[in-house]
Amino acid sequence: MTTLKLLTATAVIASLAQVASAQDKVSWWYEQATPDQQKLIQQNIVEPFGKAHPDESLVVDYRGSELDKQLRVAMLSGNGPDMVYTAGPSYVAPMAQSGQLLPLDDYAAKYKWQDRILPVFLKMGEYNGKLYALPKTYETVGLFYNKTLFAEKNLQPPKTLDELESVADALLKNGITPFAAGNADWRGANEWFVTLALNSVAGPDNLNKALRGEMPWTAEPFAKAIDRLNGWWQKGYFGKNYFSLTSSEQTADMMASGKAGMMPTGTWQFQNVATYGKKAGSEAGFVGFPSLTGDPVFPLGIGSTFSVAAKAKNPDGAAAAIDFVFSPEVYGTMNSAWQGEWNIPLKDISSVKMASDVTPLFTETMKGLSSAVNDGKYGYTTWTFLPPATDSYLINGIEEVWLNKISTADFLTKLDASFQKELKAKKTPAVPAR
Repeated sequence: MTTLKLLTATAVIASLAQVASAQDKVSWWYEQATPDQQKLIQQNIVEPFGKAHPDESLVVDYRGSELDKQLRVAMLSGNGPDMVYTAGPSYVAPMAQSGQLLPLDDYAAKYKWQDRILPVFLKMGEYNGKLYALPKTYETVGLFYNKTLFAEKNLQPPKTLDELESVADALLKNGITPFAAGNADWRGANEWFVTLALNSVAGPDNLNKALRGEMPWTAEPFAKAIDRLNGWWQKGYFGKNYFSLTSSEQTADMMASGKAGMMPTGTWQFQNVATYGKKAGSEAGFVGFPSLTGDPVFPLGIGSTFSVAAKAKNPDGAAAAIDFVFSPEVYGTMNSAWQGEWNIPLKDISSVKMASDVTPLFTETMKGLSSAVNDGKYGYTTWTFLPPATDSYLINGIEEVWLNKISTADFLTKLDASFQKELKAKKTPAVPAR
């Protein structure tokens, strides 16, 4: 190589090094994601963000199922990521209380989040009157059902709890498991069914009172809800393999293949429902979960949240990255390929462009959920609105009820004791007024 070429090459390398060093790194720890899902985040968030913000470099570190545990330890020592990604609002309140998160109110004003994000979700991200978190996605739990199987058996999607039980009993008589369900991969799946029972039996108004500390969890409406849920378990609605089936792909496969007729779960399952429905040649339906009154129940949930660490090395870059996620472009690209996990709570999605192969069932369900939220006609998911220790007990304690180790009364007494303790310690998430 000539001296001139060597000098030129050296200059180019030095220039690139200067560009790289000039970029401010934004660190983001994410939960578990498959290689394909990681590719989607890279292509639809990381790379476009880099183009829109040449001085910033978004770096994602996939921590898997240990994210929550690792994040708690890192935040205590001040060595956590710039962008704090939690499993929901119940994790935000303790972090905000201990000063581990940065208030986002100035960023909210700068980026005009009030004009772009549904107000109820801004409220849910508050602690002591300040904004600390934005939800990545909002979701609901409802009832998927095998539409093809229902047509063959001359069954109708249930609207009331009595109708739900009639359909379940008919399926049992035909040797079909009523509910495709399992918790082998995620014990937290237990609370999906507790959430549905609390909302459909006790009702959202009573739940709102309990979450605010205005009604004890030992009250009669909640006892009736847990008793009814336990009745479904004892009758065999959840099948014989609940503890060995995964909550995601295996249950979706079970319903799509007709081994189960219904699947009470969340909107995060849309991608698996579409995949296994195509494989089995069956069509799925989705309805709000049945209730005592016949009105569909849409418990509102937040699957995960974004915050900025108080000790972030690049807080402005982290806020810019969060703002970038809350755009119609990201909503469209991520929901087109990864349905149910990126239902970003934007006020206006009229400009969103979705892929042509996205199932109409998904878009119709999301529109219905958005309308329910706008009209205030929603319920409450336990993982969004209960404080962490109470939520943890609920997940573990309901198994003891199902396995006849404790009574409904004992379960609710322990649940209430935990809640009252966390309420007094101000660790409960914000609950919007009805």
